[in-house]
Amino acid sequence: MTQIKVEHDAGGIAGLCVITANVHGDRRGYFSETYNKREMSEAGLDFDFVQDNQSGSSKGVLRGLHFQIKYPQTKLVRVIKGSVYDVAVDLRKNSRTYGKYFGIELTDENHKQLLVPKGFAHGFLVLSELAEFCYKCDDFWHPNDEGGILFSDPDINIQWPALDVPYILSDKDKILPYLKEAVLP
Repeated sequence: MTQIKVEHDAGGIAGLCVITANVHGDRRGYFSETYNKREMSEAGLDFDFVQDNQSGSSKGVLRGLHFQIKYPQTKLVRVIKGSVYDVAVDLRKNSRTYGKYFGIELTDENHKQLLVPKGFAHGFLVLSELAEFCYKCDDFWHPNDEGGILFSDPDINIQWPALDVPYILSDKDKILPYLKEAVLP
């Protein structure tokens, strides 16, 4: 029985996929298979994930937009607690959707995941009081290989949700360059 549903080319952007896991629930709670390599391969998503990461953040935290330059990563991202607005920006210079973004709300209730391929910047904004965010990567993190784009780049014009609290960014994320100035993968 298939445990996942895959929406290919989400937002009209080639390679970007929204994945929804089947959830089986009863009075005890629920069970969901969040990753199955065989089913992913059958859906044309054949990646060798080598690292799992998890972060916890409070409402208003905005992380991103991040990528690795020489060692780009495919990421499979999801929320296990709370809610985030998740964004991927196409950085592939030869793509017809270069500079275009796709945003989606990922929650612990909708069980959606976003597959962010190599060649994209990624970031998210926490919408709930707390959120726990998990993601798989198909390459290791290289601390001297970080790249990024300012979340408020007017050329990308991401429509981040308005919140009743100010956005909270790291010092590093506050000074990221615009897309037109960034060193890209």
